[in-house]
Amino acid sequence: MNHVVIFGGTGFIGTHTAQRMLREPEIEQVTLVDIRPPRTDAYAASLQAALASGKARFVQHDIRQPLPLDGLPKADLIFNFSAVHREPGHQPHEYYETNLLGTTNVCAYADAVDCRHIVFTSSISPYGPSEELRHEDSLPVPETPYGGSKLVAEKMHIAWQTSSTGRKLLILRPGVVFGPGEGGNVTRLVRSLVKGYFVYMGNKETRKAGGYVKELCNVFLFGIDYQNKSGEDVTLLNFSVRPTPALSQYVEAIRTVTGIRRAPFSIPRKLLLGISYPIDFVASIFRIKQPISPTRIRKLYRSTNIEPRRLQELGYAYQYTMEESFADWRKDKPEDFQR
Repeated sequence: MNHVVIFGGTGFIGTHTAQRMLREPEIEQVTLVDIRPPRTDAYAASLQAALASGKARFVQHDIRQPLPLDGLPKADLIFNFSAVHREPGHQPHEYYETNLLGTTNVCAYADAVDCRHIVFTSSISPYGPSEELRHEDSLPVPETPYGGSKLVAEKMHIAWQTSSTGRKLLILRPGVVFGPGEGGNVTRLVRSLVKGYFVYMGNKETRKAGGYVKELCNVFLFGIDYQNKSGEDVTLLNFSVRPTPALSQYVEAIRTVTGIRRAPFSIPRKLLLGISYPIDFVASIFRIKQPISPTRIRKLYRSTNIEPRRLQELGYAYQYTMEESFADWRKDKPEDFQR
């Protein structure tokens, strides 16, 4: 595992994974491949230092295009994080275009350089939302283009693995991943709580599978080590805090870390959903970015009750509690928690 190539390497998960891998003594170099340049935030300082020293390097590339093999090194381990994932935010065809063309090109690169190990981050979206507990053996029933594209991408990676002996594939299906640099739903939850405008809408006990980004990076290493020791060729792992946390547990962890005393109140779900339609309509006309949309509101009260059963069976020991996750996030990126 001397040379690691991370596709989607300057994104949220890619940045944290690069920093975690750079701490491993056997890693000689980490190459980041992405359409956007590396992050310069304070929490990415160790990555910036590695880029300056040459232990990390950046290759700018659109993953939808074939990879320039003369500009990339031989990889001992590949992480494939490249994806279009914001929902809403893209046309249906965009999820398939990026997620499937990207998979095709990453697998072609692995073939060309004879890399024998790929780590692919899928999603819990292939399961579809569910109040009933689901795990790795549950039948995937995706309801969105994003979930469908991720499930197909999993099958494409499996086809790569089975096409030659000695190849290993680790597939992670994470719930919502949060932490410094996320900028998504959990960041909005933190900011709405500290600024005092968060409300429940009958969804206090809605289950939301998810976990801290640094915990996910530890799970990557755990899964790789397990495959190398066990000889298992294809490993599928769900990733979430266990048991699957309710929305109220996220809220209470944030309140504890920030010292917020006021308890959020609740408004009727139908009222908030009804308000979201005209707001979203007007915002779309004037091209205003804002967090209130019918799609996001529906996601808030639909559970993703996904269990990381295989991690439990393999004996993975979590290193962060919910409160420790948010406390560590606040330490690394305090501006996300400012009132």
